[in-house]
Amino acid sequence: MKLSVILITRNEAEDIRTCLESVAWADEIIVVDSGSSDATVAIAREFTARVYVHDWPGFGAQKNRALDYATHEWVFSIDADERVTPELRAAIEAVLRKDKDDCAAYRLSRLSSYCGRFMRHSGWHPDRIVRLFRRDAARFSDDLVHERLLVEGQTGELDGELLHYAFDNLEEVLHKVNQYSSAGAAMLHRRGRSASLGGAVLRGLWSFLRTYVLRGGFLDGREGFMLAVSNAEGTYYRYLKLMLLNRKK
Repeated sequence: MKLSVILITRNEAEDIRTCLESVAWADEIIVVDSGSSDATVAIAREFTARVYVHDWPGFGAQKNRALDYATHEWVFSIDADERVTPELRAAIEAVLRKDKDDCAAYRLSRLSSYCGRFMRHSGWHPDRIVRLFRRDAARFSDDLVHERLLVEGQTGELDGELLHYAFDNLEEVLHKVNQYSSAGAAMLHRRGRSASLGGAVLRGLWSFLRTYVLRGGFLDGREGFMLAVSNAEGTYYRYLKLMLLNRKK
């Protein structure tokens, strides 16, 4: 069996080269860019001619665009800040060599870093996600953010880990808090959800306690506390923005 790797990008020049180097062994690489103003597209074209530029409809819809360009039986979805380790590559290649496979998709473990530290608690690890799947057996949800892979069929487990360099510094954290809270609020608004100031505060507080206490964030040192605070901020601002969207409506 052959493998297509799909990737969506926007201004990922700092990360995309290392990402694509980690999957350069794949039979096909598809990159869908949403108007990068840096060297992202030029770097991507060093690895593949299958680079396309589209507008930005949201994470799920953009990944489905990339999926529609794929031509091989199996697909692996990766983000620019992720890296396939040699152990994970070996596990993927073992799947491709199977004569018969009852699984339509495979789940793997992702190890993520936050401001220079790989987080092994805080609800970030073990982070089991589905990334390898048969092209004709899965689609991404149309969510603006935190899209899900919808699989028809059985899901197996892969050895090895996907390394995720999520946030290098606090500037990236604050940018993502703002970006994701806006997209999350828009998604909830579209679904007719309501919010209040008190509710936003309580949800933010609960997010901190869940990350830092219930999910063992205190075991991740100072970065665990920082992550719990940023999770709380993201939750608080998501529901505060939803409240303001509803008021404007």
